[in-house]
Formats: sequence, structure tokens, C-alpha cells
Amino acid sequence: MRAASKLTMWIGLTAGLLYAPVASAYLDPSTGSMVITAIVGLFASAVLAARTYWHKLVTFLRGEKRSSSGRSADGSGGERGL
Repeated sequence: MRAASKLTMWIGLTAGLLYAPVASAYLDPSTGSMVITAIVGLFASAVLAARTYWHKLVTFLRGEKRSSSGRSADGSGGERGL
């Protein structure tokens, strides 16, 4: 495809996704609760993922070897006395 036709396609796709017609819909109070719960769940998942990969990165940079049982070479299991 030519660059101009790709640009036209992306502009059309973006405009189609951003267009929001007026909706005459009723949203009850439980809908807000559901949205807040979803946001809290996403935040908790992101924190857990960041913590997991942070510890993996630190372990890699320290050069610690991990056995097949998931414990460090010193047998501590990677715990830092938390």
C-alpha cells in the first residue's frame, strides 16, 4: 500500500473509533461500582506484575543462581526478611 492510502485508512479508523453517538441509556449505581472494582483489580494486577518482574530483574543483576525448586543457591527462597 502507498503511504497516502495507509494514512487515509488510519484516519478513517481513528475517526470511526472516536465517534460516539448520543446514547439514551440508563446506568444504575451498580455499574459505577463495577467500573471501580475493575480499575482496582487492574491496578492490583499491575502492581503484582511489576513486583514480580522487579524481583526477577534484581535477582538476574545480582547474578544469583536459582535451582529447579525455585530457591536461591543459599536456600533462602529469595526472601529478604519481609
